[in-house]
Amino acid sequence: MSLLSWLLPRKKPVLGLEQQQRLLQLPTASGLSDAPLRAQRWVVVDLETSGLHLNRDQVLSIGAVVIEDGAIDLSQAFERTLLRPNSPLNPSVLLHGLGPAAIAAGSEPVDALLDFMAFVGDSPLLAFHAPFDQHMLTRALKDSLDYRLQHTFMDVAALAPMLCPQVNQREAGLDQWINHFNLQVEDRHNASADALATAELALILFSRARVQGIDSPQALQQRLNQWQRRKQVHSF
Repeated sequence: MSLLSWLLPRKKPVLGLEQQQRLLQLPTASGLSDAPLRAQRWVVVDLETSGLHLNRDQVLSIGAVVIEDGAIDLSQAFERTLLRPNSPLNPSVLLHGLGPAAIAAGSEPVDALLDFMAFVGDSPLLAFHAPFDQHMLTRALKDSLDYRLQHTFMDVAALAPMLCPQVNQREAGLDQWINHFNLQVEDRHNASADALATAELALILFSRARVQGIDSPQALQQRLNQWQRRKQVHSF
């Protein structure tokens, strides 16, 4: 991205009338609840992107499942590939099965992102390495819809070592935690399968949290914030 493109004002996306109406109807994000963990509806999301550059690469697909009433509700699932005809593909993208043909057959980003945010509703989101997914989703929504994402993200990759301190997995990826808990995951490395695996891991971690006396989303986030602050202090 050139310096000139940073200096020029961002061009707002042009939406059709129906798209504008759908955008206005999206619910406002709610804060984390102080009710029991099992009472919270969570949307577990995974994104596949054209690469790992936060400000240059694009969201190629979105997969999500819902945790509700303390279980994964398979009747609530989301999967969408976004049409990105001019997106340069990082070779690693092909490992996810998202070749040029799949991306060329995808949905228009505006409609796909409206569908996703309607699916999310006012629920908080869970993701593995959430800061990356949050940044990429925030940018995609701003670029395509001029929409400001305000939903809470909680990072399962941070919850795992916090709630399982006896496990030497502090820098572990999703595969390592799946293996640690002997989760039976039939497919991996596409957005929907990774979201489901993350949801299964999250349910185990919620159970660990309750055993440790943490039984609300609000309390879990507060504990996570404290744990991360201690980590930062000890790293100096």
